[in-house]
Amino acid sequence: MPLSFIEEGLKVRIQRVGGLEETKQFLEKLGFVSGADVEVISRTGGNVIVNIKGSRVAIGKEMANKIMV
Repeated sequence: MPLSFIEEGLKVRIQRVGGLEETKQFLEKLGFVSGADVEVISRTGGNVIVNIKGSRVAIGKEMANKIMV
């Protein structure tokens, strides 16, 4: 299931990251890698704010759709 579908407050584990190689590398630098735990803080206006590896990160819905949990 894509990260963009996860309810606020839930913690999940990333299974895989899809998309073009450039997109995968960008997300990897932010900490979105297979096996990483991520918590959805909020979803507003198409953006998803998550807590990953001790940092809060905001990503767009298109990026969140590429992250499978």
